[in-house]
Amino acid sequence: MANSSREDFIKNLPRIYGLYTGGFVLFILVMAVLEQLGVGAATIGILFVAFTVVIYAVIGWLSRTMQVDAYYVAGREVPPVFNGMATAADWMSGASFVALAGGIYFGGHGYLAFVVGWTGGYVLVNSLLAPYLRKFGCYTVPDFIGTRYGGNLARFIATVILVVASFTYVTAQINASGTIASRALLIPFEFGVWFGLLGILLCSMLGGMRAVTWTQVAQYIVLIIAYLVPVIWMSNVQGFGIIPHFSYGDAVNRIAELEAAWGVGAAAGGDAPFGGVRILTTHHNEPGTGLASWKFISLALCMMAGTASLPHILMRYFTTPSVRAARKSVSWSLLFIFLLYFTAPALATLTKLQVLDPELASGIIGKSIEEVMALDWIQNWAAVKFLAISDFNGDGILQVNEFFMRPDIVVLATPEIANLPYVISGLVAAGGMAAAMSTADGLLLAIANALSHDLYYKIIDPKADTRTRLIVARILLIVIGALAAFVASFRLTGILGAVAWAFDFAASGLFFPLVLGVWWKRANRAGAIAGMVLGFAAGSFYLYLVRFAGMDPWLGIDHLRFAIIGMPVSLVAMVVVSLATEEPDEETQQMVDAIRDPSGKAILSREH
Repeated sequence: MANSSREDFIKNLPRIYGLYTGGFVLFILVMAVLEQLGVGAATIGILFVAFTVVIYAVIGWLSRTMQVDAYYVAGREVPPVFNGMATAADWMSGASFVALAGGIYFGGHGYLAFVVGWTGGYVLVNSLLAPYLRKFGCYTVPDFIGTRYGGNLARFIATVILVVASFTYVTAQINASGTIASRALLIPFEFGVWFGLLGILLCSMLGGMRAVTWTQVAQYIVLIIAYLVPVIWMSNVQGFGIIPHFSYGDAVNRIAELEAAWGVGAAAGGDAPFGGVRILTTHHNEPGTGLASWKFISLALCMMAGTASLPHILMRYFTTPSVRAARKSVSWSLLFIFLLYFTAPALATLTKLQVLDPELASGIIGKSIEEVMALDWIQNWAAVKFLAISDFNGDGILQVNEFFMRPDIVVLATPEIANLPYVISGLVAAGGMAAAMSTADGLLLAIANALSHDLYYKIIDPKADTRTRLIVARILLIVIGALAAFVASFRLTGILGAVAWAFDFAASGLFFPLVLGVWWKRANRAGAIAGMVLGFAAGSFYLYLVRFAGMDPWLGIDHLRFAIIGMPVSLVAMVVVSLATEEPDEETQQMVDAIRDPSGKAILSREH
């Protein structure tokens, strides 16, 4: 793309995406009219998912490039507002869109630690890392580690940690896309994950970061509309107004009354089918004390540090034109992320009320099992094995602990539970697919770029030309994506659990090497290597002990929080080894000083 045409494109971004938003709203209205004319629900669901995936693929095709700068960092020309939207889409993963409200629905107050941690992590990103990494001028996170500390070993270890964390995360996103595709397209989950992967690769393979950026802006528009519409609709129907975020306290109180009436937490016979979760396992608005408070704080800390360590998020701030733009971009990211996170607790609360309250048409608890089994939404989700009912006491009446479903489907099933028009279900499916695809795009790109740039180009073949480097990156995208889809098809853990592991892996191995690399000139190569290896190993070993070896968690530190073990080990190892070995040379220390100066040119050249 010539410089003049690129400049025209950047100037016209508000108009382009304004027209895109209007077109999407028009498409929703057309689908609503088709539904009224008798078009089937299955057809509408397929049209929603297919139409949006095709749009993303077209954007990816139009953004194709063979320029290294464009492929790795979108030419460093993305304006702060649009980079904020792209970052929010990158961040609003399947966990945020599909699984977070489900976690709050089943786990209540404790799961708000994810919201606090993921949002608070951007304070760390803004204050400790993003502007300084942009000033450094790197392409990838291992690029910073390798250049700051020197030597290929540090670069290689950072690449390994990046791949483990990002691969864990991307399997969760493909899991989410498979969940959505299996319901919207009425296909088995095992096939749904491959459909999701195809859409992901169409968006990212040809244009790299440039294609992913402009696709993610489009995906954010879809996902935020899809998330807000059902909540506003339900709130209005239930009498809490069109802006429920400040007025759903009465719904929380009503849920507390119903929980007491239905005997929440009472024992029930039998195991949950397919590993599902009972409709309610804890009181929705009960914060807890003591150990519960510590678990809340420790989970929030892990998610905060993980946010500031995840390579696919930090990469987004390499794409801005300047250090100042990177700072602005973080602020815009927070605003766009806030819109969804502020809504998730309201969605979980209103959906739970829809199911529990017998005064609402959608209430199912206390009704005959025969009547409940006749409901379309029960049959549809049971058909794809995401929901089940078991009459343990044989009385023919549905009790609170006889209803099971996977937390991952709460958001997707909400429109059907609330008896909304099916066009809203199609919209939510499209939004969930946008969320999962946008994050998977960023994650796969982070993995492929790190392997092609930091492993292949910097270590294996430093003389490789541009064409070879980009071909390697694209081949790696396909291979890694296929492997992630294969792993996701086994459903080894829930979406939210897999995402928590990714954050813990990143925080255990990368948080302190990154932060101290910017803020402590005395940090050296030996210290960084020790911090990465020992922190990552300690956290991973603890995960193995509590998740797979049957060890009881220490002080409530379960498999979702293992970075609480890995991070202190990383910090102590890095500080002790750095102080015990030779300090970095003068040139490196001057480079660290220059990183923290917002003025001047980037430390690394554009072609490095």
